[in-house]
Amino acid sequence: MNIGSFNELFHPVSVAPREDHDQFLNGVSGVVHVGANLGQERSLYSTLGLSVVWVEPILEVFTQLKANLRGFNNQLAFQALVTDVDDKEYEFHIANNSGASSSILALKQHKDIWPDVHYTSTRVLKSVTLATLLEREHLDPSKYQALIMDTQGSELLVLQGSLRVLSSFKFIKTEVPDFESYEGCCQLSDINAFMTAHGFKEIHRKKFASRADGGSYFDIVYQRVD
Repeated sequence: MNIGSFNELFHPVSVAPREDHDQFLNGVSGVVHVGANLGQERSLYSTLGLSVVWVEPILEVFTQLKANLRGFNNQLAFQALVTDVDDKEYEFHIANNSGASSSILALKQHKDIWPDVHYTSTRVLKSVTLATLLEREHLDPSKYQALIMDTQGSELLVLQGSLRVLSSFKFIKTEVPDFESYEGCCQLSDINAFMTAHGFKEIHRKKFASRADGGSYFDIVYQRVD
């Protein structure tokens, strides 16, 4: 992979600044964050005294993530591609914006909002379910009451592979579009259907980017209905 192109800067268009809607974190002691990138939220999590499990699939990004977490003693990072099955090989596409838009899916209408984003390379990665990853690393799911996902279109797969530990989560936050940002990606209606079927309700929604021809990206927070 060309590291120079990997670290290209880009400037999103039609993107609104996100307001803080992470108040749910005050009600948990731990977070599993799938799609870590560089651990941008590490200081927030540390300020709140949270234990954190970060999961990032790209080796180069994971290496920088580990460096960024030095001194954050309650935050662990694991290199893994999380989907709905164990040991499946995927073609994983690396994006030029420091890996932030990388995905197992091809870009589609994503370019209507972020036209400067493109893939620079593809590599084969083997998957693991979140349930298996936590078990393999001897992590107690009950210590992490929030799941946060930003996996560029494969969030539903992450959820489907988390069924054995889903009851441990009180809150689930995900980034999700209501249009085909990536080819065959999960959309808001898919996530809503899954959450309702598994006992979660939406408690917060923030739109942060929109297409000129219709369709938006949202951060959604769900809470388990006791």
